[in-house]
Amino acid sequence: MRASDRAYTALREEIIDGSLAPGAVLGEVEQSRRLGLSRTPLREALARLVSDGLAEPAAGRGMVVTAVSLEETAPLFDLRIALETLAARRAAERIARSDGTSGARGGADAFAALADRFAQARGLLAAGTDPTAYYALTRELDAALDTACQNTYLAESLRGLRLHLGRLRRLARNSPDRLADSAREHADIARAIASGDPELAAASTLVHLRRALAHLQGAGIPTDSTALAASAEPAHQEATA
Repeated sequence: MRASDRAYTALREEIIDGSLAPGAVLGEVEQSRRLGLSRTPLREALARLVSDGLAEPAAGRGMVVTAVSLEETAPLFDLRIALETLAARRAAERIARSDGTSGARGGADAFAALADRFAQARGLLAAGTDPTAYYALTRELDAALDTACQNTYLAESLRGLRLHLGRLRRLARNSPDRLADSAREHADIARAIASGDPELAAASTLVHLRRALAHLQGAGIPTDSTALAASAEPAHQEATA
């Protein structure tokens, strides 16, 4: 991996998990020293973060982490609903046209296996089990969906959108009941895609996203960036959506 790619990945993850809070200065000298690379690859990484909307120039301060606001939630979910329901529909359509037996990521067998794992996770989450493994499972479903929809532009759009949604989700307080419900909803989505039913796949996705949006909007997340930074959970903790 190139030095600029390593720097970009490290900074991006720190912004998403809150280690680098909104308004944090991304000084070239400091970040180059901390990441152990020269300033040229760091500048390339910062340019990519600006393109992602995760960093921006600030007068007299250099580059800083962009603000995140609760007001962004509804517009982001409008786009997420449009893209993810389409991706789920396309994935189910392609599985319906196939022989339905592929075990590769993005095949019917893979989605059926994911549905079973989400169903198993539901009981554990309701009991208050550490949700770290569950978050990894949701990322597996995202990756399978990106592969199965077989639309590079759609998958790239979804990956970019998840960067911003991840910052908002992290600020909502974890709830065992919501996590368990989310696991059931993800199981429904995966099962619908595996069955090759486009309408059910899209409808299941829509139900999940509407409930996720309601959870975020009712989570008591503050609206200004300073309060957001102060209220953030420790790094690498997320809330599901």
